[in-house]
Amino acid sequence: MARADVFVFLDDAQYSKNSYINRVQIDAHGLPRWLTVPVNYQFGDPINRVRVANAVWHQSHRDVLRTFYAQAPAYREVSDFLFPAFERLPDGDIAAANQILIETLAGALKLRCRCLRSSEVVVGDAAGDDRLIAILRAVGPNVTYLSGMGGANYQDPEKFARAEISLNYNDFTHPRYDQGHENFLPGLSVLDALFRLGFERTAALVSPVIAAA
Repeated sequence: MARADVFVFLDDAQYSKNSYINRVQIDAHGLPRWLTVPVNYQFGDPINRVRVANAVWHQSHRDVLRTFYAQAPAYREVSDFLFPAFERLPDGDIAAANQILIETLAGALKLRCRCLRSSEVVVGDAAGDDRLIAILRAVGPNVTYLSGMGGANYQDPEKFARAEISLNYNDFTHPRYDQGHENFLPGLSVLDALFRLGFERTAALVSPVIAAA
């Protein structure tokens, strides 16, 4: 999001069990711990049809975050912002809740990209790379697609070239910061950095990413 002008939520992509769609990891006193939103779904459901199984999930999340981060330097600053945001989330809709939380935190970190949902774009029966290219074309002309490195395992660069779309792989290097223990845990929720560093210093972690774009 720090490098993008437009960020697309693939809300009509197929839901994948045990993915980051409904869970993230936090630091539980030096060990990674999953923080999960319980959901109900049928195999093959798109994300925007997956329903939250417990409407008060954010209460248990709030309790867990308090348990493991109450002593973090920026706990008060972040919890005063985050916990009221939990209360404003729509009941039942994991896709909408995800988008609202991500956009809320992105705004607090001064990430100014425009967001849209793939379900708002007409792509017909296109699938795979063809579907992605159709979404990118709908965004506008002269598009560069920022892909994760894993995309190189299945994307066809020639298709993107024929569609006159630049393909740029984002070789992400995880920023390191003080987590209060010796062994750094990468890949945690952004909340980990926020509780430890606050909004201003967490935003500064993103600044080198923007500068390198």
